[in-house]
Amino acid sequence: MSLRGWLDIHGHFYPPQAPGEAEALAESFRAACFMVSRPVTWEVESILQYNGQANVQMQMLSYIPQSSPEKLKQANTYAASLVSKYPSRFGLLAALPTDDPELCLSEIERTTSTFEIPADGFAVTTVYNGVGLGDPRLEPVWDALNSRKAVVHIHPNAYAAPANGRPSPLIEVAFDTARTVVDMLYNGVFRRYPDIKFVLAHCGGVLPILSGRLALLGTEEWVPNPNDITRKEIEEQLGRLFVDTAATAKTGLQPAVKMVGLENVVYGADCGVPCSTEQTMEENRKDIMDFEAQNDIPRGTILANAWKLFPQAAARVTANDV
Repeated sequence: MSLRGWLDIHGHFYPPQAPGEAEALAESFRAACFMVSRPVTWEVESILQYNGQANVQMQMLSYIPQSSPEKLKQANTYAASLVSKYPSRFGLLAALPTDDPELCLSEIERTTSTFEIPADGFAVTTVYNGVGLGDPRLEPVWDALNSRKAVVHIHPNAYAAPANGRPSPLIEVAFDTARTVVDMLYNGVFRRYPDIKFVLAHCGGVLPILSGRLALLGTEEWVPNPNDITRKEIEEQLGRLFVDTAATAKTGLQPAVKMVGLENVVYGADCGVPCSTEQTMEENRKDIMDFEAQNDIPRGTILANAWKLFPQAAARVTANDV
């Protein structure tokens, strides 16, 4: 089987739910101004059907439940079972509980050494139970991931409070991503761990648009800079990041490409959660193809980028060649 389709790096899922859990989840969404009208569920058959229609050959699964380490581990184990069942259709970005460095290290080891198919990469959220990714307590975690040359997907905090009566996934997530990456930058995370391939969701949020301002002003004397990050480092370290295209391609691709380069843009659908529908995912995918056409980029360039980022996943697909 050739690498003919898209690899979607940004696919959410929910593990099997107890009775009443789907409605309780929907109620919590509504309490956060996210106006879902039905229980929040996830069915693997529906995802596979949509992916087949959309020419999505493989989808990376990630889910970072709040507060409960046990639920996080159960979610990783469940997703790993789906990867084992559908090795050429799914991959796993194992969730890491970044409020607990020791548990992170344990989960990195468990998901790469005990699963039938090891995790393809890892998923973290900008703020997890109050702990941001720039927190110095995470140094051992970044060190372990750097030694593995791991792919780490950074997703904004999906559990943030609403703002002005609107849910955080509408626009707040874009600012959340930028704040977190800037904090990691000034704390020296990207300087010390250059072998981690960090992928930012949603074209990096507002970060690409602000990257020029950051380079221009970020080393001025009025900006606290305890690690003496230079302007050159700001530009180079931001340029090494990857971004996915989830729900932002129409206006997000141009500044993202300017910041990270075309080769560091990968496809993301934001599939599997109520903020995305088949209609919005298809419109976003069309925007990607339109962007390629309008900028004289060979069709399928962005489609191919993620396969380079995940060679083990690509190998599972080609191993099924008949």
